[in-house]
Amino acid sequence: MMAQQENGRLSSEDTMSVRTLGSQFDEESSFGSDSEINGFTSSKTVDKYGFIGGAQQYSAESAQDVPLEVLRHREVKWLDMMNHWDKWISKRFKKVRLRCQKGIPPSLRGRAWLYLSGGKVKREQNAGKFKELDSMDGDPKWVDVIERDLHRQFPFHEMFAARGGHGQQDLFRVLKAYTLYRPDEGYCQAQAPIAAVLLMHMPAEDAFWGLVQICEKYLPGYYSAGLEAIQLDGEILNALLKRVSPPAYRHLEKHKIEPILYMTEWFMCAFSRTLPWSSVLRVWDMFLCDGVKIIFRVGLVLLKSMLGSREKLKACPGQYETMELLRALEPRYMQEGYLVSQILELPISARDVERENRVQLKRWRKTHGELSYKSPPRMHGAQAIMSVEPHTRQDLRQKPTIIVQYPLTSDTKSEFAREKKRSTIRRAPNAKLDIPNPYALPSETKPAPLTNQTQEKASENQSDHPPPSLQRSHLTTPEKAPSSDPPAFVVPPIPSPNLARTPPPPQPSPKPKPARPTEIPPSSNPAVTVQSLPLPKDSSNTNNSAHLIDPPPTTDSTPLLPDNAPVNGNSVTAPTVPGLRNSFESVGSEDTYL
Repeated sequence: MMAQQENGRLSSEDTMSVRTLGSQFDEESSFGSDSEINGFTSSKTVDKYGFIGGAQQYSAESAQDVPLEVLRHREVKWLDMMNHWDKWISKRFKKVRLRCQKGIPPSLRGRAWLYLSGGKVKREQNAGKFKELDSMDGDPKWVDVIERDLHRQFPFHEMFAARGGHGQQDLFRVLKAYTLYRPDEGYCQAQAPIAAVLLMHMPAEDAFWGLVQICEKYLPGYYSAGLEAIQLDGEILNALLKRVSPPAYRHLEKHKIEPILYMTEWFMCAFSRTLPWSSVLRVWDMFLCDGVKIIFRVGLVLLKSMLGSREKLKACPGQYETMELLRALEPRYMQEGYLVSQILELPISARDVERENRVQLKRWRKTHGELSYKSPPRMHGAQAIMSVEPHTRQDLRQKPTIIVQYPLTSDTKSEFAREKKRSTIRRAPNAKLDIPNPYALPSETKPAPLTNQTQEKASENQSDHPPPSLQRSHLTTPEKAPSSDPPAFVVPPIPSPNLARTPPPPQPSPKPKPARPTEIPPSSNPAVTVQSLPLPKDSSNTNNSAHLIDPPPTTDSTPLLPDNAPVNGNSVTAPTVPGLRNSFESVGSEDTYL
């Protein structure tokens, strides 16, 4: 039966699972041989899953494309989880389940499957075991059966298309090693597609340990000689169907359709030869995370969708029509989005499965007696497997093959763009120019005297970009003030009356008092020069008040004022320094509120 129900059959009557374009290859005998594969890939297209010539025609329609940015974000999350896998499984398993339900990133799916199934710990604790089994000669009885089944496993996938290719060789190695690892169980044909799906995502050794975990922990007893476990799960599925979809249950009971007739391939192959490939991958993501309850949910969703209403039952009045309907599932019910949403909404838990398992086991013992093959207890998901299998941090340590490099922040972006991205549109402040204050207070460090070269540079900078402190000032000194109402000035304190070009260092003052503005009395002469007078040592004048004197006669030979002396912009006779006149006028107006 299993040999007749293969994915990719060339028969036109095959409507079960994913249809293949059989008519396209009817004239090609022994498809996949080395003589035919040479020119095959050049004329046939290969989809993103590796299937050739549209063998998975429903996958492209049902697949949900995830944006590249979302995939990269999920990859970083999964890499972080696998670096601390034991903590995530024990403390934050709900988050792991949620990420499995969203879909594992394709680049990390094989590694994530190995961690979820416990194959990573199994491989580390049995280092060199697969190599030892691979070097041994297998049982001739199982070797002959395995070799006959190799070409039946996904013949339209590029990995298994060529006879004797690397895909079929690895598949043979994995299946032969399992018969040597479990000689009491041997080989079952349904194990071949399970191993093939694993080989599509991981190396042969990892696929072997993944197959061991699925056969021993997820589906124990499924591949034993009597197939008693699959029959027992068929009864469990039938009982759960009675609760989920009573119309479908009554219809199947009416026509005496046993669950073993339609669910054997579903469960034993984990729907790998029934659903479109995009849906297969999503089902496996959840199956390896939560266990066999996902397989039950998928079967219940398909039965409810196909036979869950009276209108649908009118199309299959008899047993034959019902079986044909279950073998030719409608593509809309197998689409990734619909199927995953229905699986998550179905209220079937692992506790429900175990409760029904105990009930059906009692009935089995009454009718058939004890089970001939006692399988180990079934583990419901990654958390249960991790809790019963001792492990160390070294067993979970991953050997990364993907290095994630975060993009560095580019310094070429403008400050305006950074401010705009950080909040609303807000222009960044202009860069402050490092210009020394020529009128420093006594408590401040006295600036170095300006040379002609620095004065020219400062004038150029001031003309283009005035300092922010000057930008905030709206007070300007008029060039010609009326004589009747002259403006008030604040004269900065000058500690020494020395008019030499190099002023002496300021005397230290422990507690300098702020300068008070001194009003200048009205004068008939608009050109007034302010100079400081020497203060005696015992003077109590702490305000450093300035005194007024008459301006000196203006001649061409009058030397320039010292660099640290204040310049009165209103004075007609005051010498001017090129390029600094405007800035000094602004400074003088700003000093009024120091």
